[in-house]
Amino acid sequence: MSNILVSGASGIVGYGILKSLKSANKNLKLIGTTIYEDSVAQGFCDIFEKAILTNDNNYITWLTDTIKKHNIAFIIPGIEADLYKWVEHISEIESSGAKILLNNTDLIKFTKDKWLFYEQLQKHNVSTAIPTSLENDYELIVEEFGANLLLKPRIGFGSKGIVKVNNKETFLIHQSKIGTDLMVQPFIGTDNEEYSASAFCDGKGGICAYMAIRRKLSNDGFTEKAEVVEMESIKKAILELCAIFKPVGPTNFQFRNHHGELKLLEINPRISSATSIRTAFGYNESLMSVEYYLENKLPLQPLIRKGKAVRYTEDFIFYENSNHI
Repeated sequence: MSNILVSGASGIVGYGILKSLKSANKNLKLIGTTIYEDSVAQGFCDIFEKAILTNDNNYITWLTDTIKKHNIAFIIPGIEADLYKWVEHISEIESSGAKILLNNTDLIKFTKDKWLFYEQLQKHNVSTAIPTSLENDYELIVEEFGANLLLKPRIGFGSKGIVKVNNKETFLIHQSKIGTDLMVQPFIGTDNEEYSASAFCDGKGGICAYMAIRRKLSNDGFTEKAEVVEMESIKKAILELCAIFKPVGPTNFQFRNHHGELKLLEINPRISSATSIRTAFGYNESLMSVEYYLENKLPLQPLIRKGKAVRYTEDFIFYENSNHI
């Protein structure tokens, strides 16, 4: 049996990973961690550990102590804060005995700041790059991009903090943060033609397996509705990016169709927030990760079922006798 720790287990990525691993019928003991003691996390793991804040000075000590306490073989980040923390402490964490699910460390560094990542896309003349600017003069940016704009946080996830701008008044409210915190893009495509593709990458510019969905986002910025799609243009775009950035392991690529051309919204160098949906259709990237990092086994392309998925809110009941439904 291998003991696996999933952080951020109260969030949609964390419990999605735990659900996916539980469904795999593999001999795993799942340890879920989160700072929230009253979350749903305990319903999806075998052992629950209340975490301390990732930015706490004692966080790495807490993490390595937890790894030793439960003889954990592999740790998977369920929130981006952990991903960025762990990549700064690889040797300390691994010396405690656990392997870490981490992508290419250069890619993690580039994608943390979307402006720095755009500079990399420009450097490599990536065909799917969306024009991006730090210009904070309204007239100049409208002349360059048109009047329908997006202000995106340079650092962030899940579409949080994105501002749609179609007039000068809205732009001026956020003007002072453009450059330091925000960057400007033209509005690309439509909400009905947004795609999220997850690929398991070999670190050499290739992919072992992938799956794409067309999706609609919830107000929280995560996939709410999804439909499995097969589009050769998505695979082609992923391979162009992989050839440059050499991702390794589970990697999420997000695109929009804009006048018949795919445009890259972002790359997430981690398991995606739609991972439980992908597992239901045959693409279990959490299991692929365990088998790759612990057993050195590269995945093969699985058979992907066709269909649609809808997320909804449901109840999770914890009875006093420790049973739950």
